[in-house]
Amino acid sequence: MKAKIIDGKNIAEKIRQDLKSKTSKLKEKPGLAVVLVGDNPASQVYVNMKEKKCKEIGFYSKKIILPEDTEEEKLLGIIDELNQDSKIHGMLVQLPLPKHISESLIIDAILPYKDADGFHPINMGNMLIGKNIILPATPKGVIKLIESTGIKLEGKHAVIVGRSNIVGKPVSILLQQKNCTVTMCHSRSKPLEKYTKEADILVVAIGKPRAITKDMVKKGAVVIDVGTNKVYDKLVGDVEEEAREVAGYITPVPGGVGPMTIACLLENTLECMELQKRTRL
Repeated sequence: MKAKIIDGKNIAEKIRQDLKSKTSKLKEKPGLAVVLVGDNPASQVYVNMKEKKCKEIGFYSKKIILPEDTEEEKLLGIIDELNQDSKIHGMLVQLPLPKHISESLIIDAILPYKDADGFHPINMGNMLIGKNIILPATPKGVIKLIESTGIKLEGKHAVIVGRSNIVGKPVSILLQQKNCTVTMCHSRSKPLEKYTKEADILVVAIGKPRAITKDMVKKGAVVIDVGTNKVYDKLVGDVEEEAREVAGYITPVPGGVGPMTIACLLENTLECMELQKRTRL
């Protein structure tokens, strides 16, 4: 029996409709600013999609496009302006950035309560101690996708493949908060299949097309494929499609994690706005 598909598009649409309903009742509309440096095609697609979804649910949206050779100091100045802009409640600088700009410096410059992506060290630190205020958008979406299956998470063995600050590490912390037993895997976890075949919940975020084959997946496992890779003009995940023959639940690529990231980013923007109102910032 083939795996049940976890429909990220459908779940994301429900989140957006809920946000649209809440926004319609607000006098002041949540404002999201997105800054893009350079002309990375994938980044352009994501930025345009975020702008489109903002408008659909009634958010105020601001898009700033900068050339590839923009100086770090100029970008920091733009972030400072957005920090002071009362119409902007959440912001993000699209990653990756050009090599001459420090990603950590840029992330640190965003005020924690305007950090719609949830990457600021203060927000990450709060998450580490279980004080979930603004969560990283993609990991937040991953947890929602897992929970949508209805399985009981407590006591399950979750294996995360990929230890990035953006996905792997935050997902591991959030699953620990759900009382899962978590194993973190990376490039030096060998043999990798030894760990993945033990996973009740398998989250893969390594950016390598079809790196996880069906014989590396435990029968009946929940598989969340975060990867988006272009192979011969086709988008494929980090998990091969044949894994559907073994898994119990699996996310498709595209249509799984991607839509959830944008939905959770919008959700974070509203949460940023509410946080600023509560603290009168």
